[in-house]
Amino acid sequence: MSDERDAESDVEPDEAPPESAPTESAPDPKVSAKKLNPSLGPALPGKVAYPLALLSGLLYFAAFPGIDLWPLAFVALTPLIVAMRNQPTRRAMGLGWLAGFTMTMTGFYWLIGMLKTFSGFGTALCLVFMSILCAYQGGRIGFMGWLYGRATNRGWPAGPVFCLAFAASELVFPLLFPWYYAATVHQVPALLQLAELGGPILVGLMLIAPNWALAELLFAKLDQRKPRLRLVAALAALPVVAVAYGALRISQVDAAVAAAPKAKVGVVQANMSLLAKRRDKEEGLRRHLRLSQELIRKEGPLDLVVWPETAVVRAMDERNASNYYERVVLPRIGAPAVFGAVLVRQVDDVRRYVLFNSALVSDPATGRKVEGRFDKHYLLAFGEYLPFGDTFPKLYELSPHSGRFTPGTEAKPVPFGEHQLAVFICYEDIIPSFVNSIMKNGDAQLLVNITNDAWFGDTTEPWIHLALSKLRAIEQRRFFVRSTNSGVSAIVDPVGRVVAHTETFKQQTIAAPIAWLHGGTVFRALGELPWWLATLVCVGFAFVRRRGGEAS
Repeated sequence: MSDERDAESDVEPDEAPPESAPTESAPDPKVSAKKLNPSLGPALPGKVAYPLALLSGLLYFAAFPGIDLWPLAFVALTPLIVAMRNQPTRRAMGLGWLAGFTMTMTGFYWLIGMLKTFSGFGTALCLVFMSILCAYQGGRIGFMGWLYGRATNRGWPAGPVFCLAFAASELVFPLLFPWYYAATVHQVPALLQLAELGGPILVGLMLIAPNWALAELLFAKLDQRKPRLRLVAALAALPVVAVAYGALRISQVDAAVAAAPKAKVGVVQANMSLLAKRRDKEEGLRRHLRLSQELIRKEGPLDLVVWPETAVVRAMDERNASNYYERVVLPRIGAPAVFGAVLVRQVDDVRRYVLFNSALVSDPATGRKVEGRFDKHYLLAFGEYLPFGDTFPKLYELSPHSGRFTPGTEAKPVPFGEHQLAVFICYEDIIPSFVNSIMKNGDAQLLVNITNDAWFGDTTEPWIHLALSKLRAIEQRRFFVRSTNSGVSAIVDPVGRVVAHTETFKQQTIAAPIAWLHGGTVFRALGELPWWLATLVCVGFAFVRRRGGEAS
């Protein structure tokens, strides 16, 4: 490879000076023919490409939980794939960003209510903040487009590069709220079972296959050539293979559940508003106790009752907390329990304290002693802490409802007699790597999440949260119990089926049997290591020109 060619490869095609707008049939003059991959065919002009990216964002939103038109997951990315073909890097990034921004602005509309609740700002200002957040969140697909544009413009094959770039974007792009593509098929357990092998990213890549098959048919029509039917058939067959694998694994896991020892678990959803919990701390405790006792009278003895996040609102000094709960709370529940609490730690003698959002677990023998504790690690921005609030304390005066919690430091299962519970709080249940890290530190037999989605109002967010969290049950092959303050509380089996659930913003209780399961999965053993390797390969493609360099 000559030095002249190496120098040429470092010049991005999107640096070409702008010219007059092309006609619809002409190639886009902003794309230098010298730097395109001839085998990819011509790039679409911007006036066609950008509407296609917008369409992909809308289809992604429609397929996502909340709207739940899940068959659209097989085609939602096709317009974006067609739009990004052979585009310069900056345009590919812009197309990806537009698709991501469109999806998050429509799918995450509930952010505006959350911002109003905690900041106290007016609707207009909250809309500005929401737009900024969604512009950032949409950057995930923009990052994918950047990797894709750089790599394909350096001669690497478009299909594999798209998959690698998509996996990299789901893995490394930091998000306030993850939105894995796999969640689009949360209602189809047979398609989700691949999660035990590679988590949500592997499920998402399987869904990309039919999108690319359709794109190949469209490329053939645009290029006036015959489609590569073997490729189309192979890609279209991948979801069928996934369903066959899923059906086999579901039957095997169901057999393991049938043979395993059982326990009966109850879930309490007290449905107290955020301000009501703060105004009358004792009412929250009374309500949870009453609902627990009613549940036990209805269902009979329970092996475990799960209350939601901060069910006991009164902040307690951690040195005296166990004594208080063992005297005042646990004897009145009537069963062993997991419940949310706020604990205080004094860190110096100058009246400086830190707060922890914690989950406490009582012993299974009597249910009257605190046996374990877990402190929340991933705090919710604006709700539990204010970004840059420690640097600029005045910000807390502008956002009076924002908390000042401290993250926990220990991620391991909590003992529960002869068993172990993997307990996590709020949206920690949608972070696969975090749950995996807890499971690697012990063989927990039950996943327990306590959360409070009342922050987001009666919107689609609680259903999205449940859909994203379901995959933890499959990844770990464990029953998964969620107790939320206002819904959706649920009990999920190890193949991702919802055994029982509540509605939103209702006082409700549910109960169902669970099985104490043992053993690991491929995902627990490997975690996200394969996706980190895939990301390294993709980044390499983005910076190294392929010898012989035509893409396919």
